[in-house]
Amino acid sequence: MGCSASKCCSQLKCSLCSNGCLCLGQTSDSSRESRGKSSRGRGKTDSTGSDDSSDDLGEDDDALNQMCTTRESTVGISRLSRVSSQFLPPDGSRKVQVPLGNYYLRYSYLSQRGYYPESLDKPNQDSYCIHTPFGTSPDDHFFGVFDGHGEYGAQCSQFVKRRLCENLLRDNRFRTDAVLALHAAFVATNLQLHADNLDDSMSGTTAITILVRGKTIYVANTGDSRAVIAEKRGDDIVAVDLSIDQTPYRFDELERVKACGARVLTLDQIEGLKNPDVQCWGTEESDDGDPPRLWVQNGMYPGTAFTRSIGDSVAESIGVIADPEIFVLDLNSKNPFFVLASDGVFEFLSSQTVVDMISKYKDPRDACAEIVAESYRLWLQYETRTDDITIILVHINGLTDMESTQTVTKVSLQPPQQVVGLAGSESPLTVSSNTNNQRSRHDLSCTRLRALESSLEDGQLWVPPSPSHRKTWEEQAHIERVLHDHFLFRKLTDSQCHVILDCMQRVEVKPGDIVVQQGGEGDCFYVVGSGEYEVLAIQEEDGKEITKVLHRYTADKLSSFGELALMHNKPLQASVRAVTSGTLWALKREDFRGILMSEFSSIPSLKLLRSVELFTRFTVLQLTQLAESLVEVSFADGQTIVDKNDDVSALYVIQRGRVRLILAADQMNSDTWDLVSAQTKQAQSSQQNDNYVVEIDEGGHFGEWALIGETISFTAIAVGDVTCSTIAKEKFDTIVGPLPKLSQADAIWVLEGERAGTCYKNCQRPPCYSINVQCGSC
Repeated sequence: MGCSASKCCSQLKCSLCSNGCLCLGQTSDSSRESRGKSSRGRGKTDSTGSDDSSDDLGEDDDALNQMCTTRESTVGISRLSRVSSQFLPPDGSRKVQVPLGNYYLRYSYLSQRGYYPESLDKPNQDSYCIHTPFGTSPDDHFFGVFDGHGEYGAQCSQFVKRRLCENLLRDNRFRTDAVLALHAAFVATNLQLHADNLDDSMSGTTAITILVRGKTIYVANTGDSRAVIAEKRGDDIVAVDLSIDQTPYRFDELERVKACGARVLTLDQIEGLKNPDVQCWGTEESDDGDPPRLWVQNGMYPGTAFTRSIGDSVAESIGVIADPEIFVLDLNSKNPFFVLASDGVFEFLSSQTVVDMISKYKDPRDACAEIVAESYRLWLQYETRTDDITIILVHINGLTDMESTQTVTKVSLQPPQQVVGLAGSESPLTVSSNTNNQRSRHDLSCTRLRALESSLEDGQLWVPPSPSHRKTWEEQAHIERVLHDHFLFRKLTDSQCHVILDCMQRVEVKPGDIVVQQGGEGDCFYVVGSGEYEVLAIQEEDGKEITKVLHRYTADKLSSFGELALMHNKPLQASVRAVTSGTLWALKREDFRGILMSEFSSIPSLKLLRSVELFTRFTVLQLTQLAESLVEVSFADGQTIVDKNDDVSALYVIQRGRVRLILAADQMNSDTWDLVSAQTKQAQSSQQNDNYVVEIDEGGHFGEWALIGETISFTAIAVGDVTCSTIAKEKFDTIVGPLPKLSQADAIWVLEGERAGTCYKNCQRPPCYSINVQCGSC
């Protein structure tokens, strides 16, 4: 989570977070590096508390099941304290049997460190744990995702993932009453974090956990990470939320924190840009990156955008509590899988979208990779950074039903409405609250809008390097085959893929050459063009360091490596050495990010639209929405673009070539000619026979009058090869809203008067509400 715009506002005083760490199956548990509460203001301590977050304790046969029940907590905690030396098997997922119910779980997980341009060395503040089994019972399995925030968010999430499990196993009610044990474990962990020397005054973590016990699952949630289960309904697979995001968007949570003394305001309200006495926020999907936050009465802190968390001792004084909401569900054969994820996934992907994406893959590893890659892409599309992104996916296989309906358990705890049962397909939301999880956000953030506006003004864009390394047809085809199924490149457009091909540089190697060095920082992704390469890692065995060959890469296997380097500069986990002479194709991190950002920012399209007089007063958000709807069309020399008999209402902007407009003179009066010439001032015009002829060059446009309700009959013909971007009036109206029908004189004023500095109020012109042109005095 880091200093996410949707999280703790201690980012007002700390820099943005960063680095993309793609952790698939890494199991080293970093030691906690904390900074004492008494040392605030002194020099910083190095912190890498959550680079690798997995506590996955797989199928160890260590005689735990033979321990007696009275020793269960001690044995379980001993297991938690060990770091498993096992990685995920080659297929990227693991299976675990659940004897009670005679079915098995197959799971995978993935954590991607966020990309923060202003703080490239920020550690991944997400952590996660998977304990299969949990404790001594083979029927108990535990999954958790912890999303840290604030200056010490990484350490807080690591602390909580360890202590929460320990507290749960120590609770003597764990075997008999999992609900009460879960609630007590969350509360106890929060108190332990307060008492620890780790500074949690403005730092903490959210927590979403699922305990599988036989055929029953217990979902405990504090914060705004989320758990979702899939349910088969006929031919459809439907997402059912197993948790409710705990934010001020929920009326019950809003009223609760207000009763505890919290002020709930957006940053714009705090900074005086909006009235603090009026609730200005709507829904989570439309908050444009400025959600409601919690503040103390007489200060501009802590600024949390959630209402529950573990830690955050300052925010606790205004109602941010650690008490979890707990949901209980009996599984049946209609539940194919469940998923836990941090809000880095659900910021832009809805629960249903996540379920739909997972349903396309048999392998949970592939589904995790797809969701992380798509989340990362959407973050870059709508923001100037990405959040930390973590997901655990658990497939439920072989479960049969003894009964046709799911059983329900409902328990009442304090605070009220903390535990509910889930019956059939009923969402927890309908039981415990009238508030739904808000849909994912699809608006550009204020930060992103400012960045786009700045780019429009200064024109600074990433420019792809010239293709200095020519590739044969066979080499291009081979690279395309390698990239085709790679999760990082699946969502790229054809134009992006072409640019990537141009950016990839040839690297020739000789036997023994070290391509990347373990412990070093790589900045390239490599596609194996020819030759053989071995992956080496220095590992410790019996107190000695030995070098092991973990894998081999060849072109025949469509091998590639170094994708992590495209997202972060974290020290490499292994070396790659050439066994034979060969060729590699290298893609630099800066080029990959440049391709993503230049594509998503749509700066060329925005500039194209800004050149249209009618759009000069549109906001960047409106222009961005219009740019996403532009359709590119191409025409050969002499081809008719628009026929005078066609019923076409669209704007055409010429990207390449020249267009000749032919208008019948007998249908043109002075007002109509003025309307056409108002937007074709730079065009060459003449009169041929009984027609007016206007030739418009590259960068010009025509058909704009259709957007303001005017109908003019004309023919448009391509002069040479022509490429245009076009948007139909119907699409335009759905984005901006229909512009009012104007008289021809007023339409001319709208098209050219703005340039002259006229004002509809002073000039008594009718207002064009979508443009809202008026002078400063009005």
